[in-house]
Amino acid sequence: YMCSLSLFHYSEYLVTSINNPRSLSLDSFLLNHSFEYNLAALSSWVEFTLEKLLFPELKQITWLSTVGLLMVIFGDCLRKAAMLTAGSNFNHIVQNEKSDTHTLVTSGVYGWFRHPSYVGWFYWSIGTQVLLCNPICMVGYALASWRFFRERIEEEEITLIHFFGEEYLEYKRKVPSGLPFIKGVKLEL
Repeated sequence: YMCSLSLFHYSEYLVTSINNPRSLSLDSFLLNHSFEYNLAALSSWVEFTLEKLLFPELKQITWLSTVGLLMVIFGDCLRKAAMLTAGSNFNHIVQNEKSDTHTLVTSGVYGWFRHPSYVGWFYWSIGTQVLLCNPICMVGYALASWRFFRERIEEEEITLIHFFGEEYLEYKRKVPSGLPFIKGVKLEL
């Protein structure tokens, strides 16, 4: 678990340094992502410790930890593939102004999902809790991540429609968001 957590944050910085060095800062590690992110991490550590002391057999379900590890690997690889595919178009902060070099990326993993970096993070975060055999945080992470990405995708898609117009709308019609029950921004005609 600690290795996967460390690798996730280090590789966020590393890939940003390769793809978009102009936006590189200590924030690129995503260690200070948000108060909620830090609270979630602390909650998972507390749950793991308490359950390890009270119900040690719950923490010894090897097949479940293996499933969690596979989710972590899949999620992190998908996220990094999205970052690498998007190149300098990827930024940890939703952009409100279109730069001259900003292009709509629809190839690679973006041909599978409109938001592959969010899909990757979603499954990575839930996978960390499956890996730890943390049932309470697994449900909490799933709900909190889903809600965060639903709101983030709607915000981002408004910007993408503003940037790319019909080109993005056509892409949106063809490619799913990638997250369960999240369709993205709804347009009223």
